[in-house]
Amino acid sequence: MAKGGGKNNGGVQNRAIYSRVSFLQQAAVFLSQQSQSQQSVQPSTSSTLVPNVPPPPPTALDGMSRRLATDLRSVSLKTRIRLSPAVKRTICKYCDSVLIDGSTCTAFIENRSRGGRKPWADVLVRGCHACKKERRYPIEAKRTKRKTERGVVEGENVGDVMEVDAPAGGKGKGQKQQGQKQKQKQSQGQVQVELREQKG
Repeated sequence: MAKGGGKNNGGVQNRAIYSRVSFLQQAAVFLSQQSQSQQSVQPSTSSTLVPNVPPPPPTALDGMSRRLATDLRSVSLKTRIRLSPAVKRTICKYCDSVLIDGSTCTAFIENRSRGGRKPWADVLVRGCHACKKERRYPIEAKRTKRKTERGVVEGENVGDVMEVDAPAGGKGKGQKQQGQKQKQKQSQGQVQVELREQKG
């Protein structure tokens, strides 16, 4: 006979793995923030900003945060658990550094549609300062419905016929066939009406 309750009784499966991944992510972010704060506290050698000054060398904390991020990714791959997209986006895919907007990466929104007309074409571009690589993430914007799915526009009646301009080259092949079919139906209808009148 089976036991009354299962092994987890409504709990989360792989709780230890999820807690480990969560700890690794929090520790990597914390160490990355600490390394950035140490670099900003160190006094600069010159009082003015020089445009071609190389960035300060990575600290030991920065290397530790990268190692924790690497461990996080390897744990999730080995145990086959899925990381949420929010966690994936905080780690550089190429160098495993923790991405913090403004300090370890730059983020901006790009729209490559013609003239930026399509709001659903917005893409978040995050560039890592360590490896100089960029990743692009689509921004979830609501797309407008197609004309056929929009419904009736205000001011139009349901029975109104919408006029469509023909292409400059005349009717296309499909339009010619439709026009011929309509003419045939009209001529058949006229013949039937004439036959009824003759009989009656």
